[in-house]
Amino acid sequence: QVQLVESGGGLVQAGGSLRLSCAASGRTFSNYAMGWFRQAPGKEREFVAAISRSGGSTYYADFVKGRGTISRDNAKNTVYLQMDSLRPEDTAVYYCAAKYTISYSGSYYLRSDQYDYWGQGTQVTVSS
Repeated sequence: QVQLVESGGGLVQAGGSLRLSCAASGRTFSNYAMGWFRQAPGKEREFVAAISRSGGSTYYADFVKGRGTISRDNAKNTVYLQMDSLRPEDTAVYYCAAKYTISYSGSYYLRSDQYDYWGQGTQVTVSS
């Protein structure tokens, strides 16, 4: 089992920034590719960003390109999502997810059904 705990959400004004963190425990963190998803009220969960086990490969949803950065620190068992230039439409619960993979670099995953473990989420609210 992998336990994931997100933090860093909150209320921020449009144009502001937040850095979300996801701390993992239970298994070897570096064995897992990681992803961030979000779910707004009344909407389906959607992909935000993903990162390979090594951290060398990343992928972003179009709506976050240029505004977001996913990174990881395998020594700290933590994955991050830096979000800048936040917009009211970024308001959602943000979830991190972990997928076990033997591919150390070059592999990331975009679909929620590919992931094995999920955190409980952290609320991000952007006011206009």
